[in-house]
Amino acid sequence: MGLRRPEWPEVGDLVIASVVKITSYGVYVKLDEYDKEGLLHVSEVASRWVRNIRDYVREGQKVVLKVLRVHPEKGQVDLSRRRVTKRDKKEKLLSWKKDRKAESLLRTAAEKLNISFEEAYEKAGALIEKAFGELHEGLEKTAKDGVDVLLELGIDKELAVTLEAIAKEKIQISLVNVKGILALQNPKPNGVLIIKETLKHAKEVGESEGADVALYLVSPPNYRIVVSAEDYKSAESTLEKATKSALKTIAKSGGTGSFKREK
Repeated sequence: MGLRRPEWPEVGDLVIASVVKITSYGVYVKLDEYDKEGLLHVSEVASRWVRNIRDYVREGQKVVLKVLRVHPEKGQVDLSRRRVTKRDKKEKLLSWKKDRKAESLLRTAAEKLNISFEEAYEKAGALIEKAFGELHEGLEKTAKDGVDVLLELGIDKELAVTLEAIAKEKIQISLVNVKGILALQNPKPNGVLIIKETLKHAKEVGESEGADVALYLVSPPNYRIVVSAEDYKSAESTLEKATKSALKTIAKSGGTGSFKREK
């Protein structure tokens, strides 16, 4: 049993398929996520004229396809490869891999507690999917923020603690970094101390946004600020707030400051 899905995909959906049989008129595939059969007609293999389908696909290959039509009465789905962009393919494969990993983690938890996967899914997986949209996203947040993420959903404590431990061990939280150079100067006798306090305050402002903020001396008066967050939008926002705080603080103290963004 896999993660809960509709019986059939919808028109426009991207699906992962395994190539089963190649003919002169098209490719028969199995939809990995739905356990259904599909047909990729030769006209939908590529945007250019296809002389030999085997130049584009091979038996056993995993491919990302777009659903054109669904025929429940025939038990078949019509698919397209040429209408899938490189970005579509990349995002779908990433999502599929995350789904498989999340299912594997839930199975591991079930085995540790000596319960069936079905029971683990009903008691935890379904609740996580309902709250976060995807099982992996909920487990990733658990790995980052702790067991309370699951307990707040009403998941049994023993199961929640087990899932938290597995998630923290197996899920690596990926962060993005943004950085820049703060140039801070203060001519007062205690100027060095003022700059130190300015940087400390900037770090506190940044970390209050939930990001990691690091500050390094490059060479006086230049200090590199590096912000690490889960996405670029959050990282950029934190960097802006931290640097604005530093420039405002140094100006109030009678000093001067500037900021230059680094790539």
